[in-house]
Amino acid sequence: MKELLDFFNHPFFVIVGGISTIIVFFGFGYTIYSIIRGIMPVWIRLGKSLSNKKIAIYAEGEFDDFKSLLVDSGLFKEKNIEKISSASLGKGENHTMMLVNYNEFDNKMDDILRFKRDSDALIVYVSNGVRVPQDILDKINNHRNSIVVTFRGRLLNDIVTSLITTAYEKK
Repeated sequence: MKELLDFFNHPFFVIVGGISTIIVFFGFGYTIYSIIRGIMPVWIRLGKSLSNKKIAIYAEGEFDDFKSLLVDSGLFKEKNIEKISSASLGKGENHTMMLVNYNEFDNKMDDILRFKRDSDALIVYVSNGVRVPQDILDKINNHRNSIVVTFRGRLLNDIVTSLITTAYEKK
């Protein structure tokens, strides 16, 4: 056993062990640095988005369905969700996220797009089977941070993604 210990106490192994230890420490430090630099800003932005961003839901008949979809996910607070009716489209102008039920607001899309700021996210939900005219799709496509969704299952994912990627105003 002593011979084995003496063999590994040879200066070669001591030097290689020391160099390996230094490499491991630098690798660990670089990993921590990469996580802080790359992942933490995304987590912070998502946390601020989920807690602070106001969501305007342009829906009348299906508002409760959309609201329960968001609240039941556990990601959004009920106080941050506001119903926008066709009579008060201007109320949605101050919200950073706009969710539009196209079936109810198909004739108001031009007005909604006029209220949308470049830094805001617009998600247009179109029920499966409803055809959106190409000119409306082109108008939506010409606005930054705009999405057309046809499935409710995809809707929540697109909302969270939009909250991460939309611009943030400096305070």
